[in-house]
Amino acid sequence: MNIALWIVQILLTVIFFFHGWLMWTTPQSVQQTMAYILAIPSGFRRFIGTAEFLAGAGLILPALTGILTWLTPLAATGLIIVMAGAVIDHIQRKEYPNLGLNLVLLVMAIFVAYGRFVVIPL
Repeated sequence: MNIALWIVQILLTVIFFFHGWLMWTTPQSVQQTMAYILAIPSGFRRFIGTAEFLAGAGLILPALTGILTWLTPLAATGLIIVMAGAVIDHIQRKEYPNLGLNLVLLVMAIFVAYGRFVVIPL
């Protein structure tokens, strides 16, 4: 179970580092395929990007260093909130193809939060 949790934590970290970077930079090549990013007001988009980046770091760094390990399940809980908001936003915008990945990421974050709070705390 610990190995599965680590794999999911690493995957979530990579995904949210990348998506957080996209929220800050929004390269031209992405603007057409991820139009929802530009629909978010600039300040809120940067807040979300920062939250995703910090949560990604929080999934890995405390566990690796052994310092403030209680932050890892809290980071996963923060991602649950972010992903629930993303699901609601995509439903309101009728962007149903985006829901699949959002729901998978939501379930992964729930798995890490539950796993690190209850099953195998750090």
